[in-house]
Amino acid sequence: MKFQVNRDVFSEAVSFAVKLLPQRTTLPILSGVLIQANADGLVLSSFDYEVSSQTEIQADVEEPGTVLVSGRLLAEIAGRLPNAPVRVSTEESRISVSCGSASFTLLSMPVEEYPSIPEIGEQSGVVPAEEFAAAVAQVAVAASRDDVTPVITGVQLEVRENNLSLVATDRYRVAVRELDWDGGTVASEESVTALVPARTLQEVGKTFGHSGTISVSITSRDDRELIAFSAEKKTVTSLLIKGNFPPVRRLFPETVDNYAVVNTAELIEATRRVALVLEREAALRYSFTADGLTLEAIGSEQAQASESIDAILTGDDTVVSLKPQFLLDGLGAVHSEFVRVSFTKTENPNKPGPVLITSQSSREQAGADSYRYLLQPNLLLR
Repeated sequence: MKFQVNRDVFSEAVSFAVKLLPQRTTLPILSGVLIQANADGLVLSSFDYEVSSQTEIQADVEEPGTVLVSGRLLAEIAGRLPNAPVRVSTEESRISVSCGSASFTLLSMPVEEYPSIPEIGEQSGVVPAEEFAAAVAQVAVAASRDDVTPVITGVQLEVRENNLSLVATDRYRVAVRELDWDGGTVASEESVTALVPARTLQEVGKTFGHSGTISVSITSRDDRELIAFSAEKKTVTSLLIKGNFPPVRRLFPETVDNYAVVNTAELIEATRRVALVLEREAALRYSFTADGLTLEAIGSEQAQASESIDAILTGDDTVVSLKPQFLLDGLGAVHSEFVRVSFTKTENPNKPGPVLITSQSSREQAGADSYRYLLQPNLLLR
């Protein structure tokens, strides 16, 4: 195999191919990047039996061929090469990489032992890339990081006609975002769901966020359910998480009469300041009254803090205790000047229900986007 390729194009392609590979793997061969050179250019792929990445780039190919090489090492080398065309050639089990006056020799891995890259089924639908990336960033933060319960470490994608919902929960909060979905002529009246690992979805959002549109394919083959995201000659596939996602949508209230409107930036800054005295995992006390909002933190005998900011309250005075970082995650995803903090009811009048965070365009006008973040108080005091 012998080819010449633009340094920046090659470096970006290798970096994309290795991005989703695990830092450590029990099978060293899965840490490799497969490079296939043909008349059309190069195809770079990686696969660890759960997630695959594949990209096509242009190159001047003198001799076609296929080689498998350590992915992270090649990515580090490619990222530091001088500004000149990259020349790659193979001889027996050695791979030569030269660029300007720099040259490297790497050992190849046995291509015949590498697993086959998953095949992608027909397209299920298309989503706007920037909107999808924003939705993933808003929702994925609420996914659990505890691998003991894998089903809640993912983001549930739910397709219904021309609508795509992203849902995530870690038991203490739920985030939901709706966006447009173009199912084309194969749009089905049946709903389709796919539970995707949150980490993979976050990388897809970052990588494809400026690609115009993202093609999504949800397929089931040989008892393996997978989802594929494609844009601009790049594709990421992921096995879906098996299991039943909890029915968290029913936790959202139809209407809420008791709510407060607060300036988002002011609430974020006040929360960060007052939380400075808190011990880890402790909650902040938020008192909403007709006079505004007061934040109180009892950190220890040595440190307490409080602050009051403006808030417009509709309904009854309400006091809730919330974990500050969880609240900040929701506020950071609102993307509006003001935020509406709604208070739901429970059967016990002395126990406040979950707090609903939604965007607010102005002091009087509710937000137009479809992001909702439900945060459970009291449970956080454990």
